[in-house]
Amino acid sequence: MDADSVLARLRSMASRKNVEGMARFGIRTTNTLGISLWDLRKVAKEIGTDHSLALALWSSGIHEARMLASFVDDPARVTEVQMDAWVRGIDSWDVCDTVTTDLFYRTAIARRKALEWSRSREEFVKRAGFAMMAGMAWHDKGAEDAAFLPFLDAIAREATDDRNFVRKAVNWALRNIGKRNPALNRKAVATAKRIQKIDSRAARWIASDALRELTGEAVQRRVRVRAPGGGKKSVPTPNRGSARARSTLRSRRR
Repeated sequence: MDADSVLARLRSMASRKNVEGMARFGIRTTNTLGISLWDLRKVAKEIGTDHSLALALWSSGIHEARMLASFVDDPARVTEVQMDAWVRGIDSWDVCDTVTTDLFYRTAIARRKALEWSRSREEFVKRAGFAMMAGMAWHDKGAEDAAFLPFLDAIAREATDDRNFVRKAVNWALRNIGKRNPALNRKAVATAKRIQKIDSRAARWIASDALRELTGEAVQRRVRVRAPGGGKKSVPTPNRGSARARSTLRSRRR
């Protein structure tokens, strides 16, 4: 498919009612069509992998076209220049989370970029860094525990940022790291307890919310199952506490 035909199809799927619903969840509605994530994924499945098309879709500036670009792009062909350009152009939390947890986390430089972006002063660039940490913690099952220790340091360092979209991503990353296995659960809990002592409202919220989940019976049972010799792996559960806007988004912290 070429970009024009894909964009025409997306426009034919637009729903004003869905756009109105998205606004209630803090999703930017400029250049937004109101297409469900389910329907976007069906279109992506028909398209397959197409890097050139992904670039054209992103350049359109249309909200759903950018989401679709994240689904059809080829992570092996994504460059650092592209990653930086796309992240700087993000203006909505759902696009931020989709591009990082569906596409960018699969690139060879994902860990380096996550740490780099975590230091940014720009709200959505910084969120992208922590959202990508959350994505890698959830999806990269083969990663060694040591790969996540620098993320915990970044989480502790940035826990005082009280901007809504940042602090929730910091919390999301901390919780996902702590759900991987018993060893990382202990390290994430220790990080949360250290953050809890900081004289900052944002830090206290990040820590207390993470501790509530990471020390709870459900997560403790899950990480015990994931421990070596612990038996069958549990089925991943959605990110707790998030809202579903028009049935479009996987669970995450807004």
